[in-house]
Amino acid sequence: MRKNRGLFIGRFQPFHIGHLRALKWILSQEDEVIIAIGSSQFSHTIRNPFTVGERIEMIWRVLKEEKLLDKVIITSVPDTNGVHSIWVSMVLATCPSFDRVYTNDPLSRRLFREYNIIVKKIPFFEREKFTATLIREKIIRGEKWQHLVPKQVYEYILEINGDERLRELYGKKYDNYNPH
Repeated sequence: MRKNRGLFIGRFQPFHIGHLRALKWILSQEDEVIIAIGSSQFSHTIRNPFTVGERIEMIWRVLKEEKLLDKVIITSVPDTNGVHSIWVSMVLATCPSFDRVYTNDPLSRRLFREYNIIVKKIPFFEREKFTATLIREKIIRGEKWQHLVPKQVYEYILEINGDERLRELYGKKYDNYNPH
């Protein structure tokens, strides 16, 4: 008999402590969790600096350290480039089966509900502190950011020179950084 599975969707650019806390919370509700890495075809931009393979690697390293590999499946979902009417179909086609979706994104919530899929909100865990946008901004500006991500993510980003990549992508205008 298959266990209850929740789907946790995000871009994870990068996977941070807030994501880890959310994952652990979802695992308190579900037997297993599918982490669906969204916008999987995008990389090497300020908003999406890491490849899907790099995001899988950083999440996998954290799951291994946390001894959660037997409870989590990592998959990826490409973006539909604004064609929202086909996005849930894309998720259903690219992910293992699941019972519920966990997301705080209003559009995602709406789209899944239109398919009669149960959607649950995730509690925010120090949202003002743990946001990927803030972390990318700190990396670009050369500020301390290691306390915002699991140790394995920090080490991996340095290993692949992801910090340098972000600064190069943004250029030298750190003082005028605008993530939007």
